[in-house]
Amino acid sequence: MRVRVGAAKVRALVLTLVSFFVLAAAATGCASGDGDRPRVVVTTNILGDITREIVGDEAEVSVLMKPNADPHSFGLSAVQAAELEHADLVVHNGLGLEENVLRHVAAARASGVATFAAGEAADPLTFHAGEEGGPDDEAGEPDPHFWTDPDRVRKAAGLIADHVVEHVDGVDEKAVRDNAERYDRQLADLTAWMEKSFAAVPEDRRALVTNHHVFGYLADRFGFRVIGAVIPSGTTLASPSSSDLRSLTQAMEKAKVRTVFADVSRPTRLAEVLRREMGGDVDVVPLYSESLTEKGKGADTYLDMMRANTSAMTEGLTAG
Repeated sequence: MRVRVGAAKVRALVLTLVSFFVLAAAATGCASGDGDRPRVVVTTNILGDITREIVGDEAEVSVLMKPNADPHSFGLSAVQAAELEHADLVVHNGLGLEENVLRHVAAARASGVATFAAGEAADPLTFHAGEEGGPDDEAGEPDPHFWTDPDRVRKAAGLIADHVVEHVDGVDEKAVRDNAERYDRQLADLTAWMEKSFAAVPEDRRALVTNHHVFGYLADRFGFRVIGAVIPSGTTLASPSSSDLRSLTQAMEKAKVRTVFADVSRPTRLAEVLRREMGGDVDVVPLYSESLTEKGKGADTYLDMMRANTSAMTEGLTAG
C-alpha cells in the first residue's frame, strides 16, 4: 500500500527538519561557547564560596570539594585533576590542608597555570600541641584554618580579587573590584557581630577544646584560650593515644572546661570517649569547622557558617 504525500506537506516537513537542526546547532554552539569562558578552579568549598562572591558573573568558578567533605582527605577524579591544568587561575588553601590535592595544584603550576595559596598569604599561625603556656605547649606546623578569623579572610579576599584581575583574561576589573568591596563590608559586619556575641562569654569561660586543632585563629582574634584538642594535630588524619587523652582530660579538669566542640561532618566518637573519661558531664557541641553544607542545611555560605558557629560557641560556653 502506498501513501501519497502532497508537495505542500513535503515542503512543511523539510522546513520543520531544517528548523530543528538549526536550533540544535545553535544550542551546541552555546554549550561549546561556555567552555571558552575564563575559569577559576578552587579546591575547598569555603574558599569556593568566597571566590564566587568576588568573581560574580565574570568567570566560571569550579569548586572541587563537595559539601560536608573533609579537606584533609578528599581526593580528585581524573576529570577534576584535568580541570586544574586548564584553569586560568587556581585558588587553594595551602599550608598542607588539602593533603591529597596539593600535588595536582603543583602540577598545574608547573604547566603554567597561575595559583594562589590563600592561607599562606593570611599571616599563618602555628597550632599548639598542648595548653598554651603549659608544659606540653609545643609549636607545630603552620595552622591552615585561617578562615576562622574573618579579618584574615578579608585580607585573603582582597588578594583573590587582585589575582583574578591580573591572571583571568576577559573579566571586568571594575565589576570584580565592586564585588570585592561589597563582600569586604559584609566581612567587616561579621567581625563586629562576632565581637558583640562573644562579649557575652565570661573571661573564665573563654577556653576552647575541639576535636582537632581548628579554631586557633578565632581564639587569637577574639581572646579565647585553646586548652587542647581530642586529636592533638592540625589534621583529622591523625589519631590520639591514650596518653594524649589523659593529658587533655587533666588540662580540662584544671581549666574547669566541660564543653567540647566537634565538627558536624566528623564522627564524635572521640569526643564521646572524652566525656566518659571525665565522668559523663561533658557537653559535645557540633560546629561547622572545615566544610560548608548543602544549600539550606545550616552553613551553605561562609558568612552563614561563621554566624552559626558563633551562636553555638557562645551558647555552649555560657550555658549552665
